[in-house]
Amino acid sequence: MAERRRAGYSVNRKILDEGAVDEMAEKSESKTSLCEKVKQSLRCSGPRLKNCLLGSFPVASWLPRYSIRDNALGDLISGISVGIMQLPQGMAYALLASVPPVFGLFSSFYPVLIYFLFGTSKHISIGTYAVMSVMIGGVTDRLAPDSNFMIWDNETNSSIVDTISRDAERVRVAAAVTFLSGLFQILLGLVQFGFVVTYLSEPLVRGYTTGAAIHVIVSQLKYTFGISPVRHSGPLSLIYTVVEVCYLLPQTNIGTLVVSIVAIIGLILTKELNAYLSKKLPVPIPVELLAVVVATLVSWQVNLQDRYGVDVVGFIPSGLQPPILPAASLFGQVIGDAFALAVVGYGIAISLGRIFALKYGYKVDSNQELIALGLSNSIGGIFQCFAISCSMSRTMVQESTGGKTQVAVVILFIVLWIGALFEELPKAVLAAIIFVNLHGMMKQFLDIPALWRSNRIDMVIWMATFILTLLLNPDLGLAAAIAFSMLTVIFRTQLPKYSLLGQVPDTDIYRPLEDYSQVKKLPGILIFRSSATLYFANAEMYQDALGEKCGVDITKILSAKKKLEAKRKRHEKKNAKKAKKNEEPERVEQEDIAVIEMDAESNPSLPRAIILDLSPVNFLDTVGVKTLRNIRRDYGETGVEVLLAGCQTGVVDNLQTGGFFTDKVTKSCLFYTIHDAVLHCQSAMTQSQDKVMHTHTHTHTHSSA
Repeated sequence: MAERRRAGYSVNRKILDEGAVDEMAEKSESKTSLCEKVKQSLRCSGPRLKNCLLGSFPVASWLPRYSIRDNALGDLISGISVGIMQLPQGMAYALLASVPPVFGLFSSFYPVLIYFLFGTSKHISIGTYAVMSVMIGGVTDRLAPDSNFMIWDNETNSSIVDTISRDAERVRVAAAVTFLSGLFQILLGLVQFGFVVTYLSEPLVRGYTTGAAIHVIVSQLKYTFGISPVRHSGPLSLIYTVVEVCYLLPQTNIGTLVVSIVAIIGLILTKELNAYLSKKLPVPIPVELLAVVVATLVSWQVNLQDRYGVDVVGFIPSGLQPPILPAASLFGQVIGDAFALAVVGYGIAISLGRIFALKYGYKVDSNQELIALGLSNSIGGIFQCFAISCSMSRTMVQESTGGKTQVAVVILFIVLWIGALFEELPKAVLAAIIFVNLHGMMKQFLDIPALWRSNRIDMVIWMATFILTLLLNPDLGLAAAIAFSMLTVIFRTQLPKYSLLGQVPDTDIYRPLEDYSQVKKLPGILIFRSSATLYFANAEMYQDALGEKCGVDITKILSAKKKLEAKRKRHEKKNAKKAKKNEEPERVEQEDIAVIEMDAESNPSLPRAIILDLSPVNFLDTVGVKTLRNIRRDYGETGVEVLLAGCQTGVVDNLQTGGFFTDKVTKSCLFYTIHDAVLHCQSAMTQSQDKVMHTHTHTHTHSSA
């Protein structure tokens, strides 16, 4: 391979420490006070008011400039396609939320309309989402279980469930938790807390959604087999449910199972055909809608419910529900679930929104997205909707069919008026739609080998999140997964990589000695670097690693020096007594001088100077500052000069406020780069050698004379 040619360059400047840099750059000591910052934030002007209004109502900024010629046709086709998908998915996901299917249709309308007014993403499809629905279902089943609504049936002489009262109570619970989650999102948005999504890393989100998908699948097995297991809640409920489903398998309704198998096979084949013909078809085949229509017609003609005992959707009222304020008495029981819903829904929506914003060159405001989702959920809760988020499958359809703005979603209201036509739809078909739509989440298991090859810590986070979600349910599982993810960050900072740096020959570049064969260690100079910031959790390990890299036990050396110092003092005291007694001051003076000269000898096992590379350090707490102060003091007592290099401005400020600098310790020990510190050390070592040679020469001349 031909050697790459590089342009040479030469830099001629003084060795710069932090004091010299501050003087040359004229560092400003004035800082804006908190009071002044508050005043600036409260000042109002015409442009600022306009930006605030347009930021709060994004639709006002882009709707007046909406191009009918460029966008109308694509949005119309996209809206119809997404609306057709939303109809069966809304009904299916209502089953996950344990509420009547019609409320899935409501959740596909009100929140979507609100997001159209306040959202900043042009492409994501807001509406019902499987993970959110199953989280809602866990709350509704916990607070309104079947056991609370058992009534005596005189015809069968047995207890049956009062489904009307049960469903009404579950709708109240779902509306309350949805409303409260919306309030959480609004509050987080108003206090500019959009960065909370940064705690939901991609491996965590994907592991969580995969675990939640397993919960979704298990919750729908009762509709697939036509059985009635008891709904369990709390930790390990998934395992209890699977065990009970297996126990009830002999009671499977054959008609329901046949409907499920036929629906699943038909959906899979049609989706594969869709994928095969995707480039030839202007609009994807509405797979779910076809399945719903065909299944409804067959069920109506064959009378599946009466002849074969197949469970169907039942009564679906047409039109819209009047607004009802959620039951505030339920808020205390669902506050934890509401916060989990708020975080999960926002994390999924903003992650997908940023992907499409980057692809199409516009910006998504994370805080405004929180407010938009919060308004969608809180207003939706008033209209008895359940919590919504962004659906990957519908978003992909919206984008692939030409949808370019949120105008596409207003077409959804059309589908609300035809819901009553699907009262004979078997619930097994809705369960089949859910199963087939989850195949994308099941593919996320392929993340495990990919993460094993790229980043094993992320793989551990994925696996731990998945397992915790399975065992603890989606609500507690999310909290435990975030806590585990935070622990991995702490472990990474507690167990950083410590390296000794050497110089790349004929350059001012320094690299770890163990990673490069041509990097050379500088004689008498030790350059030490940690890959993580320095704070209370790893401060002690930082000191220990430095001692290990030096190859000396600084504590042992200091202890030996203290013993020698104590011995010298005892010797002085003894000689003083002897001098006073024997009156021999000259002899005492000679012995004292001999002891002092022997103590002044430097330790050959220690370097002449240590340079601490602090370029990876982005902050220092009080423990970190104290650690650096102790290192400089301890090694300084043994004759080793300790210098700091590559400090960021914030780190210098932390050193200043932490009491690192004194009358004796100034910014002259802080250097702009490692190379500046190295040149300073080499210059000091040269001057020291010249001084020693001059002393030896002077002594030899004096002796000769």
